[in-house]
Amino acid sequence: MKIIVVGGAGFIGSAFVRELNKRGIRPLVVDLLTYAGRKENLKETDHDFIQADVRSEQIHDIIKDYSPDVVINFAAETHVDRSIYKPQDFITTNVLGAVNLLEASRKFGFKYIHISTDEVYGEECGDENSPLRPSSPYSASKASADLFVKAYVRTYGINAILVRPSNNYGPRQFPEKLIPKAIIRTLLGMHVPVYGDGKAERDWIFVEDTARIVFDVMRKAEWKGEAYNIPGGQRYNVLEILKMLEEVSGKEVRIKFVSDRPGHDRRYCMITRMKYEVTPFKEGLRKTYKWYLNNRWWWEPLITDKFFVEDEPWLAVKGK
Repeated sequence: MKIIVVGGAGFIGSAFVRELNKRGIRPLVVDLLTYAGRKENLKETDHDFIQADVRSEQIHDIIKDYSPDVVINFAAETHVDRSIYKPQDFITTNVLGAVNLLEASRKFGFKYIHISTDEVYGEECGDENSPLRPSSPYSASKASADLFVKAYVRTYGINAILVRPSNNYGPRQFPEKLIPKAIIRTLLGMHVPVYGDGKAERDWIFVEDTARIVFDVMRKAEWKGEAYNIPGGQRYNVLEILKMLEEVSGKEVRIKFVSDRPGHDRRYCMITRMKYEVTPFKEGLRKTYKWYLNNRWWWEPLITDKFFVEDEPWLAVKGK
């Protein structure tokens, strides 16, 4: 099986590359290597690599030359705070990039997997047929891309599916996100900023579980535009997570409450028709903490990023 992993140098994409290697598959990774896509994430994996932009015509040339069976798209701007700060990047990468790959699928006939998110359902507990109710610029861009996938399947008859995981966590996640940010700040003796009352709830899944389940979906899919929800089935709010981080690390987590994020959803929740096993959250959190503890070389160059340093970086959009 010939597979192209677009965005394969990112957090979930690189985990999927490792999963493919376990299955004896050497993929072609295509990644622009923006701030969160890093070759360090692919250390000790077996892959070919081309640096390219998902929005570019170069992607079509790469696909034509490689002639893949499957293209899976992990390439995306993903951080809600950044989408509040600069929504235009999310439209071009998440929507136009996806449409560019759909056009390539139309031309070259490969099977296309689009990686979406539970956030497209908004605060409702959605199943695969629930209406999309995105709240943030990020989730709106992902919902838009989902609708284009559906439209291309119906209009042009391409072979494609949608995969919607819940909140991923694990090694190699960029420290703008809650769990790595909390771990690294705690290791550095810094406070951890918490939006609002800290009771916003998310459904969590360990990144290696996501990679495995996506591979299983790829083998079993009917390729008729169907969606597959991948919830972790483990819902915790921010304060509960930070309490568990204290338990697994043996360190005090210093909390600083800050003003809530605009349009902040109180919870995400999904229902799925699939059955699978996932890593218990506390076990996955312990593995994640140990990885960051033992791999300072990976994260130390990243801690000048404004979304790590500042408590409320999205306030720049208000001119404050």
